[in-house]
Amino acid sequence: MGMFVHILVLIMALMTIQTVFAQTPAASPAKPVKMVVLGDSLSAGYGLAAKGAFPVRLQKALEAKGIKVDMINAGVSGDTTSGGRDRLDWSVPEGTEAVILELGANDALRGTSPEITRAALTDILTRLKARKIAVLLCGMLAPPNYGSEYADRFNAIYPELSKSFGVPLYPFFLEGVATEAKLNQPDGLHPTAEGVDVIVKNILPSVEAFLGALSAQRS
Repeated sequence: MGMFVHILVLIMALMTIQTVFAQTPAASPAKPVKMVVLGDSLSAGYGLAAKGAFPVRLQKALEAKGIKVDMINAGVSGDTTSGGRDRLDWSVPEGTEAVILELGANDALRGTSPEITRAALTDILTRLKARKIAVLLCGMLAPPNYGSEYADRFNAIYPELSKSFGVPLYPFFLEGVATEAKLNQPDGLHPTAEGVDVIVKNILPSVEAFLGALSAQRS
């Protein structure tokens, strides 16, 4: 009789454990981060197949590391910082959690007053901050043909805005690709598919850190 009671108690204990596990919800996978790349032709994928554009290649690189994102390519060829500001509300839809801001190359190519570029980027950052959207700011460097004074004023915009808004900065979007003929299309301005992959490889640690900080804020 004693043995029977012992076995009965053991069975009941096992059933209780199974019930507890059955009632314990499984850890749900983290939701993909809703991300927008707000940029110009450098992110739009000018001259490339759609699958070769920067946002697509970045998303693939992130997913290879187990980081899931819902990516929107909001790159518009020829766009300036002022153009990006004007289309901000419809380019960055409600529910967006993160923006990679890649604008300014066309301002620099056109010799746009750095004050105009700074004002447009300031407005974009202010409005995204008000919407509680995290931003990774990508810097741009002015070409040398407008002189050192212009370059100094233009190049200073990105680090100064990064500091004043408290957003991370990737100093130069075309790092490792600019001036490398084999990584650019014949116009010398737009990266080839291989060039985009170099950009992705170089920026990936910064994007991982950016998303890591965002994930910490989510939890």
